[in-house]
Amino acid sequence: MFFLVLFSCIFLVQAQHHGHVHHHHPQPYAFGYSVRDHHSEQHRHETGNGHGAVVGSYGFTDARGITRQVNYVADHAGFRAQVNTNEPGTANQNPAAVHVISHQPHIHRAVEHLAHPVGLIAVPAAHGLGARFVV
Repeated sequence: MFFLVLFSCIFLVQAQHHGHVHHHHPQPYAFGYSVRDHHSEQHRHETGNGHGAVVGSYGFTDARGITRQVNYVADHAGFRAQVNTNEPGTANQNPAAVHVISHQPHIHRAVEHLAHPVGLIAVPAAHGLGARFVV
């Protein structure tokens, strides 16, 4: 086995020295899938131009009618995405160059306070292992 590995390394070095190693240049590509059953649907599609730019989308719809559709671009300007959803608990926002478009009705301020109970206290855990919460 050792000799096989050694022989392979020598062959590879010789091939590189004589210019026999083929370098593959970036190629445009496209792929996608869509899966649907009686409970949900999921999909993803992406194309790349072979020069570093990628455009794509992915998403789902579950049995309750909750949907998320993400459209994205990744290129020399970075990654940018737009999320279109009706997921509970979401709101329109634009964090970190991501646009979230929510179709979830606005939650009344009194209900939002229920998500942060007053009696919740953070207690440091021993040996720097995080914190635990006590009610």
